[in-house]
Formats: sequence, structure tokens, C-alpha cells
Amino acid sequence: MTTASPHPGSEHLLVLPDRDAAERIAEDLRDEGFEQVRVVREAAATEDDDEAHEWAVHVLDTRLPDSSGGGAYEGLRERFTELVAEHDGWYDEPGDPRPPAPRPPSP
Repeated sequence: MTTASPHPGSEHLLVLPDRDAAERIAEDLRDEGFEQVRVVREAAATEDDDEAHEWAVHVLDTRLPDSSGGGAYEGLRERFTELVAEHDGWYDEPGDPRPPAPRPPSP
């Protein structure tokens, strides 16, 4: 369960099917300066398999403007969306009232 973030758009969740990929992404984000990054095991909310689990990279970043505007935030949203698509995952933005970022087209 997530807690309320300091402002909408500061919390990001990159959900991936593979733990190794989640760990690599988290390490890369820490190397880039994201200070609050952790890998957590997420229970998948699917009708097919209540026992399924995914790996999530939880990022809390208060350095950028909130989700209501700002090119830096939009760039980060786009980058996270593309990053998870490379690993057959998805990007969730808890606290962002807008629809989820569209998945980029497959090559």
C-alpha cells in the first residue's frame, strides 16, 4: 500500500515481470541521482491468477514539478513508459489523476 506523496506526480511505480530487470533499473536510477528508489514485490491484480506476483521499482522524486505541468515531468513520464515497455512491464503513477501514459508502439 502506498502512502500519500508530497505532491501529485512525485511517486512512480515501474512494474516488471522479472526481478533482475527491476534490480538493474533501480540501480541505474540511483546512479542517476534518484535518492528514493526501492524494489518491492507486488501482487498482480488479475482475474486469472491471484497468486501471481510482479516486481516493482518504486520511485519517489520530489525534485520535479508536479503532474499538472512541466516538460521535465512529461519527459520523465515518457522515459519510464518506454523503459518498462522494453521489459514487458507497465508504468503506474499513483496520485496522478490523469489517464495512464500511453504505451509506445511496438517496433
